[in-house]
This record gives sequence, C-alpha cells and structure tokens, in this order.
Amino acid sequence: MTVWLTDVSVFSTEALQASCNGVAYNRPFIESFEETPMLVAVLTYMGYGILTIFGYLRDFLRDWKIEKCHIAREREEQKEFVPLYQDFENFYTRNLYMRIRDSWNRPICSVPGPKMDLVERVSHDYNWTFEHTGKVVKDVINLGSYNYLGFAENSGPCAEAAAEVTEKYGVGVASTRQEMGNLDKHEELEQLVARFLGVESAMVFGMGFATNSMNIPALTGKGCLILSDELNHTSLVLGARLSGSTIRVFKHNNMQSLEKLLRDAIVHGQPRTHRPWKKILIVVEGIYSMEGSIVRLPEVIALKKRYKAYLYLDEAHSIGALGPRGGGVLDYFGLDPRDVDIMMGTFTKSFGAAGGYIGGRKELIDYLRTQSHSAAYATSMSPPIAQQIIASMKCIMGEDGTTIGRERLRQLAENTAYFRRRLREDGFIIYGNNDSPVIPVMLYMPAKIGAFGREMLKRNIGVVVVGFPATPIIESRARFCVSAAHTREMLDTALSVLSEVGDLLQVKYSQHRTQPPMYRAFHDTSYEDADN
Repeated sequence: MTVWLTDVSVFSTEALQASCNGVAYNRPFIESFEETPMLVAVLTYMGYGILTIFGYLRDFLRDWKIEKCHIAREREEQKEFVPLYQDFENFYTRNLYMRIRDSWNRPICSVPGPKMDLVERVSHDYNWTFEHTGKVVKDVINLGSYNYLGFAENSGPCAEAAAEVTEKYGVGVASTRQEMGNLDKHEELEQLVARFLGVESAMVFGMGFATNSMNIPALTGKGCLILSDELNHTSLVLGARLSGSTIRVFKHNNMQSLEKLLRDAIVHGQPRTHRPWKKILIVVEGIYSMEGSIVRLPEVIALKKRYKAYLYLDEAHSIGALGPRGGGVLDYFGLDPRDVDIMMGTFTKSFGAAGGYIGGRKELIDYLRTQSHSAAYATSMSPPIAQQIIASMKCIMGEDGTTIGRERLRQLAENTAYFRRRLREDGFIIYGNNDSPVIPVMLYMPAKIGAFGREMLKRNIGVVVVGFPATPIIESRARFCVSAAHTREMLDTALSVLSEVGDLLQVKYSQHRTQPPMYRAFHDTSYEDADN
C-alpha cells in the first residue's frame, strides 16, 4: 500500500502518522485548522460591532414607532412576566439574521442530487417575507446536501425497490413499534444493520435527531456523568440535558482535556457526597458536521478502557462516508466494534433516507426496546424508507451482486481529496480532516455570509452558509458536502466559480497557499487496497 502525503506542515495543526499519546494509528491522520489572520479577526469584530450599534439604533426607532418591527416581542402588558424570548438571540434575529435570511430555507423542487432545481423567490421588505415568482432555477450544482454516496435519487434499483414496497405496504404505519407498527421490513433492516456494523444487535428509529435525544435519557440518569465534546451536535446536547446526568465538556478532540476530566471524575466522584459515579459516558461524533474533523477514536477507546468508562459514538456523518467498506470511523481506523459500547448513526446522509439506529450488545438493544421513548411513543419508520435503507446498504456491502457500492465509496474519497486540495491551492482557509467529505471554508465576516451565498447562486452553485448560533459568532463559514455523484466536470465548474467569488469577496484568507503539482495521480486514500 502506498500513501502519498502533501506537505501540510505549514497549515496543519496536527499530522499523526505513527502514534499519538502512545496509541498507534494505522493510517495518516491529518487535520488542518489554520489560525485566523489577525487583520481578519479585527475586521470581523468591527463588523459585528457596527451591526450591533445600528441594531440598537433601529430598536430605538422601533420603540418610538418610527420603524415597524415584524418579529415577536414582549407585549406591554406582560413586561413584568418572566421573558418569553431570549433578549440577545431575539436582537440577533431582528437585526443581523434578517439581513441574510434569503440564504436559507430556499425551496427545492427536485431530487437533491448532484444537481437540483430551486423555486425562485424575492423579498420586497428586506427578507421579512418572501414571494415566489413562479420561475424555477434549473440545474443548480448541489454542494450542500448530505448526499455522500449519491443514493438520494428518483431512479435506479433503490428507488424501484422503495416504489414496490410502497405499493405493497403503503406509506404510513399508523402505530408505534410496541403496538401494531412492527413490520417484517423493520426486523429485516435491523438484522442487516447489525451485520453491517459487526455488532450483536441493532434497533432502528424513524428520526435521526430523536435517536440521540430520546435514547441518551434511557441510558443515563441522576448520579451519572456525561463527558461531551464541546462541538457535539444539538441532539446529543439535548439528550444529555434531558437525562438529568451531570455534564462536563472537554475541548474538541483534545485527549488531554478528556483524560483530565476522567481522572478528576475517578478521584473526586460526585459533588458533595464524593460517591463514585454510577456510570461515566463519553459522547463523541465520528465526523463533526461543522468542523469536518474526525474523532481520534483510537485514543478515545484507549482512555475509555483505562478509566473503565462507556463510549457513545454518533456516526451520523461518518457511516457510509468513511472507511474502505463504508463502515464509518471504526472501519476507517480498523478498530473492533466491540470496543464501542453504543454505536449510533443516521440514515439521512449516506443512505438517502431518514431515521437512525443504535447498535451494540444484545442486552443493550433489548433494554432500549422497552425503555426508549422513541420506541414506545414514536410512529414506526415508513416502509418505503426502510426499503430504501435496505437496498442502499446492500449495495454498499456488495450484497446486490454489483460493485456499485464499492465504486461509489472510492469516488467519494477521490472527490473529497481533489476538492480539498484545489481549495487549498486557491488560498481558502478550510477546516477538518483530509478524508472528511464535510469541507468548511471560512468566511468570518458577517457581511460576507449572505454575499457569498447570493453570488454563488447567481452562478448556479447551491451552497450552505453557516453562522451564529450554529458556529461561534466570529467563525462564519460556507460548508460544502462532497458527493460520489459529483462528476469531475461539476467539481471543476464549482471550483472555478468558487475562485471567482473568492476573489470578488476577498475571502481567500490563507497565508499558506499550496502550489498545484504538475502531475498528481490519485493516491490520497488506500481504499483500492481494502481487500489486502
């Protein structure tokens, strides 16, 4: 196996090739988080300062009825009540978010594949309301959907199989799994998921968000400690809060910070009583959806074993998108699934469907079948959705008799490496791991969030721009999701537009631009050697 590495020392905060903290890595582990240039940071703070000053000025005009306020505010007769709206976030929504609201919630009227159609809309009151023009923007290159393996499609074997199941079962189940909503398709899917993950048993749920938020409370409670990465998804944060457990946050992907919390938890125990914790649960993600970073799983597992803690791994973005067989971060690092106590993931990304799963030991899954709120109260997964997952998962595993799944895995890895390399060569600051298909490009300044999205759409490129509260207030970015369905021509078109818009808006902030090689064969992953 040959692995080629670019010279990333100038912009990479970490390059782990052999070992880190005494833990061996079986492949190069390279992540880049270039520091924000000082001038950009100062101008970003100044931009938010100016917007805040004008926001307070506009609020003053609204208080005196000079300017109309369209958004919900506290009523005069309820001024003495406990506030219904959070003051700062409401201020932010009124005065900052509304100025760039046209960058989000755009109506799509086609399959969200590598290209899509958008309903054209306009606003005559500065984004407070929108009107549809009746026109459709055709063939917009889609760089925002989580369609990693290209299974979000309306034709082909997966779509045909889902259509056949719809004719037989219908669309709705009209019951929970514990009552009349347990179909043979659900049991077939659960057996397939368990085999795909390499675990004893698995359970599926109709909603990915609820898979986290409703199952974590069933696993931990009062007297338990949850150690959560600071950049964990909202569903994990909500589940931890609902559980009633004590929550402590460690720095993102920082094993020293995690080990310190583990050591303190063992030494000091619970507050006041100092009794040992009933459980200590480490909660991490496979790929972090806003940073594009990959969890340092070998080190997390080593710490988990050393301190006798449990590990909850959320593979929403990594399952199907990482590893030679699409098995997520465990497959990517070549680790044993038995080393992870609770394996969670969603079907909304790589499988082109909806819902989520939890896999692990049979005793764990049997417990969740009776104790999980999602199992007891939520409507069962729709039959065509279950069939879409079954068909796409069998394709990835090669059980459909074709090599389509393997080819898509390789294409995704190749597209990811190519897109990341070209963005670096163009001078953009990008975050994350070299193998992550989630690619954040930093914009920083508030005025450039809306401008970037609009300019890209003018050139028929659909992108997702992200700002507060999804990111820290000064770390606004555009987030690209690369797909196996993207052709090289599509990526080159998008990259050409990106370079043009980057020059126009002056967002090529990197101080360590790499030079494009004269010739470079694709050796950025070793997926072609998966069977060796």
